[in-house]
Amino acid sequence: MSSSAAIGTSIAPSIERLAKPLFEDVAGDIDVSFEFFPPKSEKMEETLWASVETLEPLQPRFVSVTYGAGGSTRARTHATVERIARETSLAPAAHLTCVGASRGEIDDIAREYWDAGIRHIVALRGDAAEVGTPFEPHPGGYANAAALVEGLKKIAPFEISVAAYPECHPDSADKAADLDNLKAKVDAGADRAITQFFFSPDSFFRFRDEAAAAGIATEIVPGILPVSNVAQTRKFAGMCGASIPAWMDRLFEGLDNLPAARHLVAATVAAELCGQLYAGGVRHFHFYTLNRAELSYAICHLLGLRPKEVPSENRRTA
Repeated sequence: MSSSAAIGTSIAPSIERLAKPLFEDVAGDIDVSFEFFPPKSEKMEETLWASVETLEPLQPRFVSVTYGAGGSTRARTHATVERIARETSLAPAAHLTCVGASRGEIDDIAREYWDAGIRHIVALRGDAAEVGTPFEPHPGGYANAAALVEGLKKIAPFEISVAAYPECHPDSADKAADLDNLKAKVDAGADRAITQFFFSPDSFFRFRDEAAAAGIATEIVPGILPVSNVAQTRKFAGMCGASIPAWMDRLFEGLDNLPAARHLVAATVAAELCGQLYAGGVRHFHFYTLNRAELSYAICHLLGLRPKEVPSENRRTA
């Protein structure tokens, strides 16, 4: 046998595994949703609305707007949600937390959203305004996200999304306790759970199986964070209990001053994760955009999603 034949035989199994492109079989049969945060300045507002305009033709199921730690962005969140509802064809979802407000205050905010035509709430326990400070329920407030979900359902028939943690919330005693908390939120009336970001498809699939075994039957949507800023991602991961694998750290080494190269690596990592999830049957993805559209748009494109013209009758006007 020639040396070339021997080499060919030895590498054939590896080639066979890699021969089929990851995105060869995508059919565009996905639903997506996008998360934004309320802008703090005029320049950030321009970036946000440019991203909204870019992503709108993908016709997401909904777009959500975050609520700062300790309720610090309450007014800006409300203004952003209302503007999306008023000026676009998108269905906005407002984040609402238990932090720093009484039940009455939170109920009033929810009623204001309902009166403004907002039908979807992302109900969260929330974090204290000061980083590192443990969550303390307001004396007259909702004790946790499950209680918030129950309270919102009494106010109006909101569609409600809640958070889930594939790698366990850092405040939970263990995974069993974390799943119990998720089940309590679902039993209180949550319509779906959106996961915290993760970087291993196995983390999501394992968590989904564990949730099903625990009797949680609601839709569980993977949250995808395309990494545009490594330091920022490390900070987020430390706060929410997500792990950053060593191989990912290595991929971004030396790219701090090469934004275009860093962008390409970020897109590759996130696209591969989504491709693996798609191959495993996932058809709904929630993107943490950080108010930038390009990475999320590119991944949606790889998954076969194409823009559609928004009919004029569906576009709202100011």
